[in-house]
Amino acid sequence: MSTFNHSDLMRDINESLAPFRKAQPNAMAGFGQLARAAITDGELSAKHKELIALSIAVTQRCSGCIGFHVKALVQLGCTRPELEEMLTVCVYMGGGPALMYAAEVIAAWEKLSVKA
Repeated sequence: MSTFNHSDLMRDINESLAPFRKAQPNAMAGFGQLARAAITDGELSAKHKELIALSIAVTQRCSGCIGFHVKALVQLGCTRPELEEMLTVCVYMGGGPALMYAAEVIAAWEKLSVKA
């Protein structure tokens, strides 16, 4: 499990990407539009779509993605039991490595849900 602070990680990612956003505004605007369209309520709620995104982040082992999607889930009113149930599917599908990142998700949840 990582020992870093997800709030700091997300800030650092945003700061590092700022020049890229300026250099590639069309591509980054397209990515942002895709993200908004993908997460918008439809047949699945935004919360369920964020749970799916977080499960992919866990199984792909992306700490930055974990931070951003945990933050979004907190804002969408996800409960810890919902989060934990999704994590069991991650562990089922991703085995031991997913379990290690599940621990990271729980640590991020505990820190980021306090700020909500």
